[in-house]
Amino acid sequence: MRLVACSTFSITYHANVVTARITSLDQFRGYTVLGMCVVNFLGDFAAIPAVFKHRNTYCSYADTIMPHFFFAVGFAYRLTYLRQMAHKSAGNLFARFFWRNLKLIAIGAVMYLTISAVDAWNKSPPDVTTFLSRVWKDDLFQALVHIGLTGLWILPVIGRSAWLRLAFLGGSAALHLGLSQWFYYDWVHAVHGIDGGPLGFLTWTIPMLAGSLAHDLLVRCNEARVAVRPLLLWGCGVMLFGYALSCLNILTPPNTPAFDNPRSWLVEPPFVAPTHPVNLWTMSQRTGSVSYLMFGTGFSLALMALFVWACDVRGWQLGMWRTFGTNALAGYLIQAMVGFLLVPIKLNHASLWLVLGELVLFVAICYGCVRLMEKKNIYWRM
Repeated sequence: MRLVACSTFSITYHANVVTARITSLDQFRGYTVLGMCVVNFLGDFAAIPAVFKHRNTYCSYADTIMPHFFFAVGFAYRLTYLRQMAHKSAGNLFARFFWRNLKLIAIGAVMYLTISAVDAWNKSPPDVTTFLSRVWKDDLFQALVHIGLTGLWILPVIGRSAWLRLAFLGGSAALHLGLSQWFYYDWVHAVHGIDGGPLGFLTWTIPMLAGSLAHDLLVRCNEARVAVRPLLLWGCGVMLFGYALSCLNILTPPNTPAFDNPRSWLVEPPFVAPTHPVNLWTMSQRTGSVSYLMFGTGFSLALMALFVWACDVRGWQLGMWRTFGTNALAGYLIQAMVGFLLVPIKLNHASLWLVLGELVLFVAICYGCVRLMEKKNIYWRM
């Protein structure tokens, strides 16, 4: 990790490479970091509606946040890779990004294992075997580790053609489906894994490579306003495809659809709890299912279209989103630590108004820390 000073510019292009900061990307990232702060903090409170909590049997609003991170990372990954291609040899470029992703994995692992160890010790001195089993199944494979692993997985293709990246995306999704059918779905579901477990990088590849393709679309369109329509159309199409995949749930035992009623061919839409038994086709952040990541990716594309229109075309931006979006890694690390420190004041059965008050305090502390860093021109980059 290094500290750098940055400034924000509007979007410009040169020789098919973005040469300045993209306001819409920073605002999109800022929205995502703030959304993460909100849903991570609210998840333990009984007064909060289920749609704002992480669910494992359907896609809630909270479950849409993590795909946004991967989408934004993929966009920036492609942007940075192309910028540096002009200055570094292929070997040096590969090595740079290889080590950058390894460092991200290391940072995530240290943070997650430290929090897990402190939490386990506070409850009772942990048995080493039990603790390591919990770490492998539940605590280690979270956002930063998954981003690093996925970054390593797609490194051979991030600088290649759109068709090759699309083929790699499809192959990764197909591999995950095959392994899930074989054994992986049952395993990760049974052990109450998180964010797809050890093989989650296969499907987190979907939003990350989609982000790289969105970057190419903006560059190819040359004008931001021209990119809004295709981004929105692709987003709606991919969301619909993700939902269609989830409807395969009804063709999988023990579900038995009544084919004389067309409405029975469909499962509940995203944000609605299911009535059918869940399986590998169900939208699930826990298992990192293909249907979930497809829908989440489409949602990211459509949302990015709105940010491009609002920020790059209309010139609008929100200060809090700018602060979080230009220093997203700092925002993520700070909210994780602040959230852990505030656990003693989180009363799970508190009234809604008390919960919202605690949320305001939590967000204010996180924002204040990142805003102070912004004022001092301190940005955490890998």
